[in-house]
Amino acid sequence: MRSSNRWRQMRFSHLRRREFITLAGGAAVAWPLAARAQQPAVPAIGLLDSRSPDALADRLRGFRQGLKDTGYVEGDNITIVYRWAENQFDRLPELAAELVRRRVAVIVATAGPAVAFAAKAATTTIPIVFAVAEDPVRLGLVTSLARPGGNLTGINFLTAELVTKQLELLRELVPRAARVAVFVNPANVTYVESTIRDAEAAARAMGLQLRFLRASTSREIDTAFATFARERPDALFVGNDAFFNSRRVQFVQLAAHDRVPAIYTGREYSEIGGLMSYGASIVDVFRQMGGYAGRILKGEKPTDLPVVQASKLDLIINHQTARMLGLTVPPTLLATADEVIE
Repeated sequence: MRSSNRWRQMRFSHLRRREFITLAGGAAVAWPLAARAQQPAVPAIGLLDSRSPDALADRLRGFRQGLKDTGYVEGDNITIVYRWAENQFDRLPELAAELVRRRVAVIVATAGPAVAFAAKAATTTIPIVFAVAEDPVRLGLVTSLARPGGNLTGINFLTAELVTKQLELLRELVPRAARVAVFVNPANVTYVESTIRDAEAAARAMGLQLRFLRASTSREIDTAFATFARERPDALFVGNDAFFNSRRVQFVQLAAHDRVPAIYTGREYSEIGGLMSYGASIVDVFRQMGGYAGRILKGEKPTDLPVVQASKLDLIINHQTARMLGLTVPPTLLATADEVIE
């Protein structure tokens, strides 16, 4: 009997030991799972643009640099959800709604008022960082520059305010110019109004005659240039517009074909042969937007982040194009240029 009792005690002890090992092993498996479950999810930023990504590589690098400056690296501790409208503006509302459904932490609206308003209409709670050329207060995006209010803030890259300076630079490079053709996109209503207003005021002061050419399609651009054969302007000013930027090769080639001096609003034109460009460095604007998005991810609120102006303006002169047109660039203009393309 005593032997039987000792056998039962030994068997019981063995079973308890097995149970402990099993429980311990189960805990070893469960603990990493629980630890992983407690790790915070990687936040996502939604980037909404009216164009395609093909020609925006430099700008996107600027945006990622702004994020990096605030401690965020795409693919590491941040995800970026891209939505491109491919120049189909009617797609913007649905693309903005998709980002809301994805529950992104911030929406970055990168290409003017249409994109910003699409994002604003989609959400009143998700923070939005925009970039616009016009006064955002006058547009109705924010209540004031210092205290934007609501869920929006962003960058004003001043293009609308630079029309006078751009015409002055064009006149300095082409002093004989008296008649200037000005391209505007009628689909971009707000900017058309401000461009016409500022250009007409500058023209009166400078003694220029302006001819406004409206184009919102590639064919209309071709048609407008066809009028040059009859009217022959002395110079050309291509206003700021996301669609125009997407057609910059067409503009530069047609201006070269007609041998008409032209000024544009972005360095992308001068880099492919455009005579001269003056405006905000859009790469730097994207960097500023990335910085604001990063600050919001860290806990700052859009209403506490003032709308700021673009921090860098670029004057780019394509000297090779100037020589092709028979123009002598004044030394003072060469000295003030941020870049001269030879």
